[in-house]
Amino acid sequence: MSERLALYGTEEPPASGRRLRAGALEADLVSGNLRTIRFAGREVIRAVAYVVRDRDWGTYDLGVESPVVQEDGSGFTVTWAATCIASDGTRLAIAATIRGEASGHLAFEVTAVPDGDFETNRCGFCILHPIEGVAGRPVAVTHSDGTVEYSVFPDLIEPWQPFKDIAAIRHEAAPGLAVTCRMDGDTFEMEDQRAWSDASYKTYVRPLARPWPYRLPAGEANRQRIVVEIAGETAADPVRREAEPVRLSLGPATGERFPDFGLLVSPEDAAEILAAPGRLPGLNPRHLLFHFDPTAGHGAAELRALAAVQALLPETHAMLECVVPCERDLDAELAEAARLVREARLRLDAVTVGPAADRQSTPPGSEWPPCLPLEQVYAAARRAFANVRLGGGMFSYFTELNRKRPPMDRVDYVTHATCPLVHAADDLSVMQTLEAVPFITHSTRAIAGEGKPYHLGPTTIGMRQNPYGSRTMSNPEGRRVAMAADDPRGRGLFAAAWLVGYAARLPGANVERWTGGSLAGPRGLVRGGDVVPAFHAAKALAALSGLPLRPLRSSIPSEVDGIAAVTADGRLLLRFANLTPEPLAVVPPSGIGFDLVAILDAAAPGPRPLAVPAGEPLALGAYAVAFAEASASSAD
Repeated sequence: MSERLALYGTEEPPASGRRLRAGALEADLVSGNLRTIRFAGREVIRAVAYVVRDRDWGTYDLGVESPVVQEDGSGFTVTWAATCIASDGTRLAIAATIRGEASGHLAFEVTAVPDGDFETNRCGFCILHPIEGVAGRPVAVTHSDGTVEYSVFPDLIEPWQPFKDIAAIRHEAAPGLAVTCRMDGDTFEMEDQRAWSDASYKTYVRPLARPWPYRLPAGEANRQRIVVEIAGETAADPVRREAEPVRLSLGPATGERFPDFGLLVSPEDAAEILAAPGRLPGLNPRHLLFHFDPTAGHGAAELRALAAVQALLPETHAMLECVVPCERDLDAELAEAARLVREARLRLDAVTVGPAADRQSTPPGSEWPPCLPLEQVYAAARRAFANVRLGGGMFSYFTELNRKRPPMDRVDYVTHATCPLVHAADDLSVMQTLEAVPFITHSTRAIAGEGKPYHLGPTTIGMRQNPYGSRTMSNPEGRRVAMAADDPRGRGLFAAAWLVGYAARLPGANVERWTGGSLAGPRGLVRGGDVVPAFHAAKALAALSGLPLRPLRSSIPSEVDGIAAVTADGRLLLRFANLTPEPLAVVPPSGIGFDLVAILDAAAPGPRPLAVPAGEPLALGAYAVAFAEASASSAD
């Protein structure tokens, strides 16, 4: 197996970039757009990108492969041209110019001309402000009439646009370093992109309250321009030297425990699971989340298949996701579902119910679909599924939970899923979504209240259902595609590192149960009877279920992050991962001598033992995961 296939599950190369420099101003040029815009080493803007989306919010690949770059002592200039072809054959010709200057002035201009009426949900610039160090901080928003609104970037995630009618945004990226971003050519507004687990606040073109999809008129030039101006002085961010390791440290116990780790099981995947019956007990999840959707044709046969899977782990906590069609009398629909569950001999400890209509997102300005009040749905579910816990929330994402909050007094726990592929699918964007996880869990906790149990998941890289369009995106070539049901990185080391990184961001919200993946199917840990690398990470995380946590801190959490817990017999268990494509050295917590270390990397299909002398750094290859054990007393 090639290294690329081992890391990413695909031979498609990662997006290549070029570092642009003009004095203290730096930016990465990736596929014609700008990423990680820095000044004096500090990230000031996460991205400025020109994006074209189809009617299902899928993102067109503009195919910008050979931009022309000129650099001199005064700055850099980039030009490129691309053609976007719609499904009906209409072509959109795009020409772009980027200019960066040492003074801190950066301009990105685009002209787009269609040869026919071009259908799109969005065509224009997206500007991303990073969230870490920015959330809750002051911001000044200039509107199109010249008035200025003084406010803050939201801390808790906003369900609707925090700012509208934006002509410019000014914020401090660091003390004494002011950043102004001006937008010309259309009407812009901001959404709190953390709701989809993106690590940014996104300012985008064309308000969502306007009709979409819409058409760009044939032959009519659409011109837009973004200008970023950076002023002031600040101390440069410390940059880790290439040979300097990442350092881990342990904090004191907080009393929080690691969530019970479980897996999603869908009826369509039951045959694959039953064909390899030893995989599920070997993973030993603490719960199974069964999916049941009458609107997808699920009935008695599908529930019998789920019961056959349950028989592999008959004592494991069992939960049912039950989609309620709300097409007939509620009591009749839910009583029938409960009867089919009993006849299939599927034993349940909990059931989560949700109206089918709530699986589709309702964007700002859109009309809410007809739906019975959730109070009525939950009351009918209580009558049908007596003597089990009842959950409410969303089968989709935090976005939808935040916009339609269930009556918490009617449910025993609250739940939602996440997916990192809603807006972008490049490796950096997907791994950066980990930054948003604490904001999502803390915002959910604020909605639910401190005492309400919180079930999170499933959390998979691939998208199981698209609330924003008619379908998930097909991906037969195994590429990095936004909103794809089957993401190839789920089969590579990348997913194992991402899963451990996700676990590292959970402490602080007292999540009771975490459905951290699917057992089989296009997002599964088991594929054709074999296991993917994330299977081993999931098994190691399942072993932490319910254990007291010790905060594991990283000197650079964007590069290495992890989790630590203490067993009943006083052993310290650590799981940490390299979240980057570059090899790194990791220094264990001070005073810790590992008794046992296993490494999951590209050198072998599963974890392999590794001897690590006390006090010596541990070498972690690209996206490698370490499973370590030590005496807890040595950490005190």
